[in-house]
Amino acid sequence: MQIIDAHRPLQRPRKLCATLTVALTLTGGPASLVSVVSPLVSLVGLVAFAPLAHAEAPRYAFAVIANAMQSPADEAPTQRLIDAISRDRAVSFIVYDGNLKGAKEACRDALYERRHALLETSRPALFFIPGQHDWADCGTAEAGGFDPVERLDQLRQTLFTDSTSMGQNPIALTRESEVSRFRPFRENVRWQVGDTVFVGLNAPGPNNHYLTAGGRNGEFEDRVIANAFWLEHAAEYAKRRDARAIVVFIQGDPEPERYERPDRFAWLRFARNTRRDGFLEFKRSLVKLAQIFRGPVLVIHCDDERASAGFVIDQPLRNDKGMLVTNLTRIAFAPHDRLNQWIQIEADLGRKPPFRVSVRDVPRQMPMPTTPPVQQREEPSASMPAVPALGPASELPPLLQTPGQPQPLQQQPDSQQHRPADDGSGEYGPAMSAPPASAPPVVSPRAPGAPSSAPGTPASSVQRGP
Repeated sequence: MQIIDAHRPLQRPRKLCATLTVALTLTGGPASLVSVVSPLVSLVGLVAFAPLAHAEAPRYAFAVIANAMQSPADEAPTQRLIDAISRDRAVSFIVYDGNLKGAKEACRDALYERRHALLETSRPALFFIPGQHDWADCGTAEAGGFDPVERLDQLRQTLFTDSTSMGQNPIALTRESEVSRFRPFRENVRWQVGDTVFVGLNAPGPNNHYLTAGGRNGEFEDRVIANAFWLEHAAEYAKRRDARAIVVFIQGDPEPERYERPDRFAWLRFARNTRRDGFLEFKRSLVKLAQIFRGPVLVIHCDDERASAGFVIDQPLRNDKGMLVTNLTRIAFAPHDRLNQWIQIEADLGRKPPFRVSVRDVPRQMPMPTTPPVQQREEPSASMPAVPALGPASELPPLLQTPGQPQPLQQQPDSQQHRPADDGSGEYGPAMSAPPASAPPVVSPRAPGAPSSAPGTPASSVQRGP
């Protein structure tokens, strides 16, 4: 497996089909039509900013998908979707922007392992951003009643362990866990392609996992501080590297058109909004990011509402004074067919504007991949260790050994001696052979204080061996 150099200029993206290119100059005024390339309709949005003076402008493209796998039946179509994206050699990487599983699928280890293996088959590098169904909703009864924080820790120990992305041609990345203060936050990443710095953050929908229950909302508060630090750190990193753009990926919809001004006398008002905005701190961190880094900032996230064109491009973010943040643009995407469409963004930092967004379709003649069926493993529905069940006690007295008549040992075939047995809890141990039906059970006398059965290792969904 070879790690590609993400800093070298890539080839110009190859046109897959003729499209109608609409250039939207988002500099604070009304959008203006720049050019029309073809009469075929394929909405393309552009983010416009004045490019800096560089000797050579890198050109590349990347694809964004999300919410693809919601049931086991979606695994083969998702594999075909990734294969279709891989056919375009201009695509530098793929971003799976949240929800590796459906809301009604149990948050079990085996499911994460199977979906993780599917993402690793991608030919381009693939970056996974955790979403709402991946951990925040795991506490519901439909998802198995797991502890969401424990499930997030499980993802950190399995899917976010390497210093590179997923895929057959991974790209080197930097995790926030390399900072000792934020060691648990392995899911927050940063990588660079050309002159663009990319940032992936854990900010799930629907309200950034803000809990309204009493007490300290520890998980939310710690993650808010970690995300704010990572965005500010990315801004300083981009300035030191003379980067020309920053792209931020999150799964949840932060509702950037909704902003709240600080009110020192809010406690005096009786009619207050009871719904607390879980993305309030995140939006203020974005405002600070745009102030530190004066170049174009692009925020990409899933859209809660279906857009007519498959995505929406606007500039809705305002600062605490109510002024529009002109160098920040967001792309909210929601393809009509999540299994046969993806969002492709082509970047050419030497032109004006530098980004072009389009919806691409999987070719209809592309066959469905044939994958061998995956054997399901039974696992406990909660994160508590499963206690192995004991067999019924025998009512017959123990058969004692007669002196001078040793009992012959029953020999097992080699195939049964080395075959692992599944006890139903996901853990495997040596196979045990039952005595013949005609013979009474043999119970060996045990010394006082000795355990009645061999100690077993209970199954646990927190940590599992290979």
